[in-house]
Amino acid sequence: MGFSTRLKVANLLGFLVLIFTELVSGRFVVEKNSLRVTSPDSIKGTHDSAIGNFGIPQYGGSMAGTVVYPKDNKKGCKSFDDFGISFKAKPGAMPNFVLVDRGDCFFALKVWNAQNAGAAAVLVADDIAEALITMDSPEEDHASEKYIANITIPSALVDKSFGEQLKKAISGGDMVNVNLDWREAVPHPDDRVEYELWTNSNDECGVKCDMLMEFVKDFKGAAQILEKGGYTQFTPHYITWYCPQAFTISKQCKSQCINHGRYCAPDPEQDFSIGYEGKDVVLENLRQLCVFKVANETKKPWVWWDYVTDFQIRCPMKEKKYNKECADNVIRSLGLDLKKIEKCMGDPEADSDNPVLKEEQDAQVGKGSRGDVTILPTLVVNNRQYRGKLEKGAVLKALCAGFEETTEPSVCLSGDVETNECLDNNGGCWIDKTANITACKDTFRGRVCECPVVNGVQFKGDGYTSCVASGPGRCKISNGGCWHENRNGITFTACVDDDVGKCKCPPGFKGDGVKSCDVCNATPLSDLALNSLYIQSFMSG
Repeated sequence: MGFSTRLKVANLLGFLVLIFTELVSGRFVVEKNSLRVTSPDSIKGTHDSAIGNFGIPQYGGSMAGTVVYPKDNKKGCKSFDDFGISFKAKPGAMPNFVLVDRGDCFFALKVWNAQNAGAAAVLVADDIAEALITMDSPEEDHASEKYIANITIPSALVDKSFGEQLKKAISGGDMVNVNLDWREAVPHPDDRVEYELWTNSNDECGVKCDMLMEFVKDFKGAAQILEKGGYTQFTPHYITWYCPQAFTISKQCKSQCINHGRYCAPDPEQDFSIGYEGKDVVLENLRQLCVFKVANETKKPWVWWDYVTDFQIRCPMKEKKYNKECADNVIRSLGLDLKKIEKCMGDPEADSDNPVLKEEQDAQVGKGSRGDVTILPTLVVNNRQYRGKLEKGAVLKALCAGFEETTEPSVCLSGDVETNECLDNNGGCWIDKTANITACKDTFRGRVCECPVVNGVQFKGDGYTSCVASGPGRCKISNGGCWHENRNGITFTACVDDDVGKCKCPPGFKGDGVKSCDVCNATPLSDLALNSLYIQSFMSG
């Protein structure tokens, strides 16, 4: 391809993006979380902060920490190891939230360097007196892709004025404690969470496409459980552009668009002379929308996840299988009505609007509290754009935050969204180390201390200092927390297997039944054993 042709192509691709920007009016909404200063009194109060568009925000939960402002590498653009700086909190201390200044490098690089030095979260102080903006990740290249996907801590931007207050308090010797709160970052208007994913069928657009494909495969199981249980309502969406009227008969528009330039996608390889064309992507996007619509009509909307993941595996561009024939085979294997899907797709050569794609272009414009959708991929939860890494556990936290507390489905309490707080000193909860039983339970909102149920036996207590097995079967679990002892090969226990749950020394013994039971007379051990066995047999039926 000659230089002039490449220049025209580049100009056209840029023009399509410009047209799209005009189409959606450019209304970008900054998603926020609450930052509350708990000490010192001089700056105590609540402030807004803008959630970073990378890392893992703790949707539905909160984090408390101490703000640290480094003496060197204040902008965080270099490795803190080079300055001998570590932010790893000492045992028993609050985690460190590192405050760095804006400027000189990507936001994501600042957070990555702080994370490697042990930071639990990062606050970036703006250097301009302006309204809060969303810290976005850079376009991935070989230098940045290695850290963008591996950022696991949350980050937020604070305005210049508040940033100066934090720095002044720290330089004055104050301990600045703050609480980052994401519990209201996702609204929960009812008992069902509605979410949408703006996605793309193109599997040859680099790191972002790879990340999107990986997410869809990983999230499929959880998505289908939520949908089948009626907990969520999911809708997939696809972005398209339109070709300027003056270019609709050009070779470029004909290769990138369908319906005479109304719906377009960039060339997958950015080269019109090789590989697939943009219109191939538009057609598959349209097919995937129609798969969802037909599956939804049969009350099985979750089949969309099966189709998309199967298509990724069976029909990749690299193997030259990204085509209608392969797609039809996937559709048949899932038992979907191929004729209905083809009818839904319509005629791509018609000089008229396609109702399905027209609806998608209208949906790209922000409504209510939701901003315009301008980038791929974009996740929207209860009409709020999700910020953070597109990763199974992180997204589940955001979805689960859309439920009122105590109404979350069981998948929200699974290992996929654990906070791992129970790994550190058992989260401060009760634990029976001998039986390896604990009251600590990790949830997406943080750890809770709740007496457990073990093998059908309910433990009761405050969950912090005590939990005692209660009800039938309790003596099988660590002897119900009661005294027990082996004497000359004979086992004695103070546990009585009843609903009362009290510890009572067996006949011939006296004591509190919990810490001790001592022989109260000269009764032979064999007689005591018989008495003990008789009591236990009688109580257990």
